[in-house]
Amino acid sequence: MFLIGGISMRKCSLDKMNLVFAEIAKNAALYLPVDQNDGSAAYKKWEEGTVWSNALNTVRSPKDFFFPQTEDLMKFTTSGKNIEIIDTRSESEDFVIFGVRACDVKSFNILDRVFLTEPVDSFYGSRREHGVIISLACTRPSETCFCKTFGIDPAEPAGDISAWKTETEIFFKANTEKGEELLNKLSALTEDCDDSVVNEQKAKINAIMNKLPLKDLTTDAFGGGKTNEFFNSPIWDELSQTCLGCGTCTFVCPTCQCYDIKDFNTGNGVIRYRCWDSCMYSEFTKMAHGNNRLTQKERFRQRFMHKLVYFPENNDGEFSCVGCGRCLAKCPISMNIVKVMKKMGGAVNE
Repeated sequence: MFLIGGISMRKCSLDKMNLVFAEIAKNAALYLPVDQNDGSAAYKKWEEGTVWSNALNTVRSPKDFFFPQTEDLMKFTTSGKNIEIIDTRSESEDFVIFGVRACDVKSFNILDRVFLTEPVDSFYGSRREHGVIISLACTRPSETCFCKTFGIDPAEPAGDISAWKTETEIFFKANTEKGEELLNKLSALTEDCDDSVVNEQKAKINAIMNKLPLKDLTTDAFGGGKTNEFFNSPIWDELSQTCLGCGTCTFVCPTCQCYDIKDFNTGNGVIRYRCWDSCMYSEFTKMAHGNNRLTQKERFRQRFMHKLVYFPENNDGEFSCVGCGRCLAKCPISMNIVKVMKKMGGAVNE
C-alpha cells in the first residue's frame, strides 16, 4: 500500500463504483448526491440502480445529516396531575455520506464548535460519532464559489476519506481511523497507487479557481474586535433595503445553526421538537417582554455580523462562512454575503 505522508492512497475504475457503493452499504446506510427532476441535486440513500450525480453541489447542504431540519426531543403524557416524560432518543444508525465538497466538510467543523462545546448536544454528537464523511474534490468549481476566501482548498478536501475523480478513475486517501477502516473494507475493489494523478488534478482545480471572479475576495477587513467599527455603519440601511426576510439564505447555508423548540399536542400526548429557525424572521427574537430586533435592517445586520465578526471573535478567528455560494445562487433579490463583504470591506474587496 502506498503511503502519502503516512496515509494510504488507493484507486479504482469508475466502472466499479456501483460495486464500491454496494460494499459500503453492507455495513452502513450510504447517502450520495442524486439528480432531481428539476435539475438540482440532493442527497439520497443509495440502493441498487441509484445514479451518482455529477452536480457541483446539492441545493441543501449535508448538515441535515447531523443537524436535521426537524427532530423530536422528547414526549410528554399527562394523567391528572401526573406528567410522564418519555425519552424519544434512539441510537443513531451508522452511515456514510459520499461526495461531500470541501466547503461542506469545513462547515461541519464550524457546527462542531457550536454543538460539541459544553454542554454537548447529544443528538448532534451521536450522529457525528456514527457518520463517516467521504469528500470529493471539485473538478468544476463554479463562478459562485469563494471557499478559498476562508482558507479552504477545493482540491484538497478533508473528511474521513478524501476522493479525486478523473474521467476514468477515482482515487481515495484515508485521513482518519474511521476512514482507514472503511477503505480497508474496499481493498478487493481498489488497488494501491501513488499520488501523481491526484497531484495533476489538484493543479487543474487550482488553475480554475485562480480564474474565478471571486478569487481575490478577502476577509482582511473583518474578524474579531470589529463590532464598534461596523455595527452603526449607515451602509446597513442601504444593504438591507431590498431584503425580503424570506430566510432562504439561512436554510441553504451549511453553517447556520439557529433553531427553535416547540411543543405539539398530538391528542395523545405532547411532542417537544426542535426545528431550524432564521435570524432573518421577524419573530426570531420575540420574547415575553417584546422583540429586540424590530426592523429588517437589524435582522440583516445580525446575520452578517455573526458570520464575519461575532463568530470569529468567539471562535479563534474562525469565520462562520465557507464560501459554498449557495446564498449567491438562491437569494431571490441577489443580496448575499459577497455583496456585504465588498461594500463593508472597503478597498481590499473592490
